[in-house]
Amino acid sequence: MEHELTGGRVPRSLGKAFPSGKATRLNVRSDAYDIATVLLLAALVVIALLTFKDYAISNDEGIQHHYGELIIAYYKSGFRDLDVFNFQNLYLYGGLFDIVAVALSHLVPIDPYDLRHILCAMIGIGGIGAAALTARMIAGPRAALIAAIALSACGAWYGAMFNHTKDIPFAAAMMGATLLLVRIARSLPSPRIGDVVGFGLLMGAALGVRVIGLLLVIYAGLVIPLYFPWRGGSRGRWRFAAESALRMLPALVLAYVVMILVWPWAAIAPLNPIRGLFEFSEFHYAIRTFLDGRVYEMANVPPFYVPIYILIRVPLLMVFGVILAAVFLLLSARAADRTNIHRRDIVLISLTVVFPLVCQVVFRGPAFTGLRHFLFVLPALAVLAAIGIDMALSALAARGRVFVRCALAVVTGCFLWDAVTLARLHPYEYLFYNQLVGGLEGASRRYDLDYWFSSMPEALGQLESYLRKTSAGDANWPKQVYSVAVCGERLEFDKAVTLPQLRFDFKPQWNQSEFFIAPTHMNCDNDLDGKIVGTVTRLGVPIAFIKDRRGMTSSVAAAK
Repeated sequence: MEHELTGGRVPRSLGKAFPSGKATRLNVRSDAYDIATVLLLAALVVIALLTFKDYAISNDEGIQHHYGELIIAYYKSGFRDLDVFNFQNLYLYGGLFDIVAVALSHLVPIDPYDLRHILCAMIGIGGIGAAALTARMIAGPRAALIAAIALSACGAWYGAMFNHTKDIPFAAAMMGATLLLVRIARSLPSPRIGDVVGFGLLMGAALGVRVIGLLLVIYAGLVIPLYFPWRGGSRGRWRFAAESALRMLPALVLAYVVMILVWPWAAIAPLNPIRGLFEFSEFHYAIRTFLDGRVYEMANVPPFYVPIYILIRVPLLMVFGVILAAVFLLLSARAADRTNIHRRDIVLISLTVVFPLVCQVVFRGPAFTGLRHFLFVLPALAVLAAIGIDMALSALAARGRVFVRCALAVVTGCFLWDAVTLARLHPYEYLFYNQLVGGLEGASRRYDLDYWFSSMPEALGQLESYLRKTSAGDANWPKQVYSVAVCGERLEFDKAVTLPQLRFDFKPQWNQSEFFIAPTHMNCDNDLDGKIVGTVTRLGVPIAFIKDRRGMTSSVAAAK
């Protein structure tokens, strides 16, 4: 009973009340949760190494990789090669991940995009570990395991973990920095130097990927009033605030140094990161997105576009757990000092979710492809969900073991259902939608689906199989060249195609193409007619089509 109430922890105030035998049993249970968490993370590493080749190259990876090459060329030339500042709008981003990926590609003898996917997956697993450690610090080993499972079973995270090579590294750095910020906040005004240095490095890493990492500066400022010792005289409180700020200042300096090392444009002028933040808020590409069947341009999405996508893209158990954590905060307003510390921790974690979302809603920032640019709130949501579920289990334990065991069975069953769903979606786990919209079937043609066209390799495989089958016995087959219209990027096509007879085609020539492959995302498959000869499906839902157009157009001349 006592174990369930504390989530596997034995607080000092309670340790004396336990006979040594019972305390030992509680520690064994706590160790079991920790071991299970470590085993889960290890299993994720093994799975990632076995499946990384299943994931396609995303639309942005080609230009991001080249951006990393330009940054390295800038430094190698002694700051004389300025092409890095003229490559599209990439100068507005940090290039930390891309620099590391390019550097490693010269050392590791594998395809550079395979290397990027392995590296991104390992960082994503690190983000899961950071979420688990944060939950453990606040609510104990059981909450850590729940947080790790919740984030691992979240398709929006796991499915993005291999080829969202900007959003996942940024999100993992933000979660790692948040973990250390909680540790710093608890020990103010004299935080451990290791925590301060780690926080500075991870803040710099976040800023070295996306300028919105400046949110961490705001959070660092908020922890001082949030953890303020309101008891005592005003002089002591002012001294606490001043000393806390002074002790955290080295982290900001270290973060700035890391940022300018991997973001050349930020090093040119001190205020460039702020300028970049404002420029991002004014981005208006001609990119369209779905929300409940309606099409919007990214600059005109409804205010609650991002919160809605978060609500329908994460597992329902995560949503329920976050609600439980909010209820706990309300009910613990008059809790003891130790619980007050935990309540402050939960408030801080909640701020890392609520603050950016409120800014998005209030200031109507541009948004597209669902929650892609807000993946960084998912680890914190997993932490909150784990805390809420853990507290609910502890409350049920007070009513008897039967209640808590039934609740654990329900929680386990929900997570298993989500995990099985992700396995069935593989390698398109990022297409996961919960039952608030009827799953993937309900989301089809109403919400964003395969926006990276990750199904291109599978679609090309079907097209190649179709051609081999239909061209058997054709004397011209070995020499025939087919033009393929693709609703996607050339790099993805070139990396996935194996038949030399297939030639990538795009506008304006693609209306003369002999074949057409396209995802159902944004109804792109309707852009050209043709006989459907292949369909990529998951959970019974079409996510891409292959069309034969040879009966509609004259043959395209062989490639020059």
